[in-house]
Amino acid sequence: MKDNYYIYSPLNYIGGKKRLLNQIIPLFPKKISTFVDLFCGGCNVGINIDANKIIFNDNIIYLIDMYNYFNEYDPEYIIISIEKRIEELNLSITNYEAYLSLRNEYNIKRNPSDLFLLAAFSFNHQIRFNSIHQFNTPFGKNRSSYNIKMKYNLINFLNTIHSKNVVFNHGDFRLFDYNLLGKDDFVYADPPYIITKGTYNDGKRGFTGWYDKEEIALLNILKLLDNNGIKFALSNVIEHKGNENKILKEWINKNNYIIHKLSMNYKNSNYHTMNCDKGETQEILVTNF
Repeated sequence: MKDNYYIYSPLNYIGGKKRLLNQIIPLFPKKISTFVDLFCGGCNVGINIDANKIIFNDNIIYLIDMYNYFNEYDPEYIIISIEKRIEELNLSITNYEAYLSLRNEYNIKRNPSDLFLLAAFSFNHQIRFNSIHQFNTPFGKNRSSYNIKMKYNLINFLNTIHSKNVVFNHGDFRLFDYNLLGKDDFVYADPPYIITKGTYNDGKRGFTGWYDKEEIALLNILKLLDNNGIKFALSNVIEHKGNENKILKEWINKNNYIIHKLSMNYKNSNYHTMNCDKGETQEILVTNF
């Protein structure tokens, strides 16, 4: 990406890497045939990659349905449709009844574009589902709306996916067909963090939660990719509020992978050891190259 210019997701997706893009992306290989964003979420990373093909994968089918809608229709049509829908429903930063009506309708009809509208007016722009897959994020009264910044990010996002060879795929990371990948391909994994507490890993969205079993399964897959000569990068944290990810630490040490310490003040360093101050939240990027 030239001049440190990055495309940002139109979604405020929990765990998104918006603030870390200029630390993470320069660490990736310069030439990539197929890039796999294995836990794409808001797509902040994958949307900024130069590759012959970009595969965005996520286990939340409704999110992928929305992205496929974005990819299928002309950007101008999407923007006009969204703004027309806002006017029709009288959605605003204070109209709780309009938001609730839209939420109820979405949970029945599952119109992909309405998921974006719900995110625009939901509390902190968050996307969350309950155990029976109903969107249940509260209204963001006096906080959230479809604003100029969100529109700007959406337009850039739409134009970018229409200018690249992208595929949006729904599926559990364990079911992805890794046999399709070769040595010129690259896999980026940004899973839920096992030692943090977020709505994306509490198992309460009606989708798979994230526990030791899932952590180990992912690390085993990345090791198999490494054995097959396929490069990968893994985002994670090794320390959080006094807790440590022992599973991850042992795996890194056993395989002698490279650790890139990340920080919000846009500095980064490479490490083979994982020492950090007690109580510090240390986010890292792990690579096998």
